[in-house]
Amino acid sequence: MSAAELAPPAVHLGGNDLPFVEIGDGNKLKVIQVKQGEGLWIVENIFQAGYEVQRHKHTGPVWGYTVSGAWKYKEYDYVNRESSFLYEPAGSIHTLQCIEDDTRVWFHMYGSNLNLDDDGNVESVADGAGALQAYLALCKDQGFGEPNVLVE
Repeated sequence: MSAAELAPPAVHLGGNDLPFVEIGDGNKLKVIQVKQGEGLWIVENIFQAGYEVQRHKHTGPVWGYTVSGAWKYKEYDYVNRESSFLYEPAGSIHTLQCIEDDTRVWFHMYGSNLNLDDDGNVESVADGAGALQAYLALCKDQGFGEPNVLVE
């Protein structure tokens, strides 16, 4: 057998193979892949202007790619726009703010988001397993059934 025949196959998901679910006020979430053993979670969001993610600290690195629209971190001056790439090292702390309607962003994350209160205390924790559980429940509630999220 050749090396190619022994290699694991690539996995393809088309743009419409997984649904976006409504998470409130026109904001949407799609969970693409979760590898719980590695702490990996890959999501895509569609945000509306004015949407804000609670100030949080990442326990692992994050890579973000902006497909369309514009968003920023409250703590920084730069704006992420179409085709912007962002790397966030483990330990980074920030507050995501969306500044244009229908902003579409893809995030590849390791570890957890520690959601912080105004004094820097951890209020809650978000991770791949929790995102997957919420996504699957929202898919069911919104009539999408159980999508074929890549899970290991």
